[in-house]
Amino acid sequence: MIESSPNVTALDPVWERIRDEAGESVRKEPLLGGLVHTSLLHHHSLENVLAYRMSVKLASSEMSEQILREIADEAHAFDNSIGIAARADLIAVLDRDPACNTLLQPILFFKGFQAIQCYRIGHWLWQQNRRFLAYYIQMRVSEVFGVDIHPGAVLGKGIMMDHAHSIVIGETTRVGNNVSMLHSVTLGGTGKEDGDRHPKIGEGVLIGAGAKVLGNIVVGRCSRIAAGSVVLKDVPPCKTVAGVPASIVGEAGCDQPSETMNQLLSSPS
Repeated sequence: MIESSPNVTALDPVWERIRDEAGESVRKEPLLGGLVHTSLLHHHSLENVLAYRMSVKLASSEMSEQILREIADEAHAFDNSIGIAARADLIAVLDRDPACNTLLQPILFFKGFQAIQCYRIGHWLWQQNRRFLAYYIQMRVSEVFGVDIHPGAVLGKGIMMDHAHSIVIGETTRVGNNVSMLHSVTLGGTGKEDGDRHPKIGEGVLIGAGAKVLGNIVVGRCSRIAAGSVVLKDVPPCKTVAGVPASIVGEAGCDQPSETMNQLLSSPS
């Protein structure tokens, strides 16, 4: 575990930009003033904001905002990599989603980004062997956001879930840095086998809407998986796969498919 330094956010251009955008949003739309002030401008760091947003979104009659806020604050204080990953995720959404024009949008409105940040708290709890509490976070994220990520799964930084609805990620999944996936993606198993049974997704991979990647297989770095494909075997690096079951249909076509977000199998004529 990594203990955080009190100076982690002392020089934080991402946070400064978010605060500037928040102030501008209130000037343009005063009716959002209450939301923006309570969610952002009343806080001293992005970590505080993320803890607050998680507590508000996941609170229920079963667990209060205060308890959830304390859990999230504890995780962020103990492990500064959670906040570092959140910043990378924010930049990924801004860079890759044409509907995103500010860093403020994912924090307030995009359930994919919010679900990932809640997952990161659940994953920290899992690492601390607080398994039942981690399962609770997973359950509430699934109920609130429609995204089901097992807290034992390992997700890298710079992850973008576009729309995010009905994404499922299994327990032994490993997802590298700078991966993009669209709605209804499943990274799952193939049956009742135990142990290491879920996919390993390399860095820079783009996974199209509705794609299913099943079993303990490896998807090589900077590959593309076409929408609706069912991947049942390893994918070499820098390839495009499509179909049911998926097969190689060509090269990836660029160095970073997850960043370009080009889902066409070939260039239009």
